[in-house]
Amino acid sequence: MSDGKTSSLPACGDKQAASALSVDEARKRIESGVNPVSGAEKIALRSALGRILDEDIRSPINVPSHTNSAVDGYAFVHADLAAAGTAALRVIGTAWAGRPFDGHVHAGECIRIMTGAAVPAGADTVVMQENVRIENNMIRIGTALKEGENIRAAGEDLATGQVALTSGKQIMPPELGLLASIGLGEVSVRRRIRVAFFSTGDELRSIGQPITEGQIYDSNRYTLYGMLTRLAVDIQDMGVIRDDRDAIKKAFIEASENADVVITSGGVSVGEADYVKETLEALGEIGFWQIAMKPGRPLAFGRVRGATFFGLPGNPVSVMVTFYQFVEPALRRMMGQTGTHAGMMTYKVRCISRFQKRPGRTEFQRAVLERDVSGDLIVRATGKQGSGILRSMSEANCFVILPQDSNAVEPGTIVDVQPFYGML
Repeated sequence: MSDGKTSSLPACGDKQAASALSVDEARKRIESGVNPVSGAEKIALRSALGRILDEDIRSPINVPSHTNSAVDGYAFVHADLAAAGTAALRVIGTAWAGRPFDGHVHAGECIRIMTGAAVPAGADTVVMQENVRIENNMIRIGTALKEGENIRAAGEDLATGQVALTSGKQIMPPELGLLASIGLGEVSVRRRIRVAFFSTGDELRSIGQPITEGQIYDSNRYTLYGMLTRLAVDIQDMGVIRDDRDAIKKAFIEASENADVVITSGGVSVGEADYVKETLEALGEIGFWQIAMKPGRPLAFGRVRGATFFGLPGNPVSVMVTFYQFVEPALRRMMGQTGTHAGMMTYKVRCISRFQKRPGRTEFQRAVLERDVSGDLIVRATGKQGSGILRSMSEANCFVILPQDSNAVEPGTIVDVQPFYGML
């Protein structure tokens, strides 16, 4: 963290922005400045979607619990197969899922078996029902079968005592099913982190209020609400705070007393009525204030009392870009989540549009990732890239990430693409 002084920072209009951090450096500072919260709770499995495991989960049972058939067919002794031609086996019974065959399969015998049914004693191979010929309670099968074919061994998925899921894993639908498969009705998860957020600006109005010339509806709180809701955090929406020194100070104090993280939108550029900076200087500390990126250069990071602080720009697209590139990874770290989130993965894709750019800032341009007539992935621009054009985020399904030192990108160039899937 810095000493909290901001007087030497350049204005947002300063094209040189000598003190602006690179995107990579900003990420490193944020990562080193936040830590997982403490505290856990045990909750019902059905309530655990999106939560983060607080402990390793070891399977108390074998999964599957018994050796069973992977198909509908016939179970038999592999040694009965003929060296050439077909073998004839007598059907002596049936094994159903949940109702095993109570007997032993001997040489020259087989049983009808259903998917999931326990393989009876003596049998070691299952042939699919489509691959047999039935004649008077006898079946004929060929030679093209390996011993153990179409059989799932007990513990093949998980053995008793094996780690099924590790601490820090986010519980998603596959994890819910996995935990249910080992019979767990409750799990220990990290406590939810508490996030308070508000917008600043005298020009902002909430939905339901009339607007006059010079006023706009506050969309940022709604996008923030949506993005935060997907993260399974506790949310406190504090509304719109007017451009008043005392009101902003009061909001910061209230937010920091009740939340682990405080997020604002607007009020982080240099202006006569921007009181966020001076409030932070009085109540906390500032790690950095500007990033060499577009959109979203005036991004603030620091602490206000005991809470982590993110000051997002006021433009709607900038809010979403900075949230996904910086705030969400930090929140996931505070939640205790381990591993790389799918939304942070990038891919190399050929572009078919020109992307305008000047060196000096990393740019996150909105684009559409799709397949061409041959099935290859391609990416194209959505059009105007202004930071106030929120519609461009709705029309796009990915970011094209253009490095800080790059120039404009011509059609046919391979670019880095970050799909919205997993983020939006």
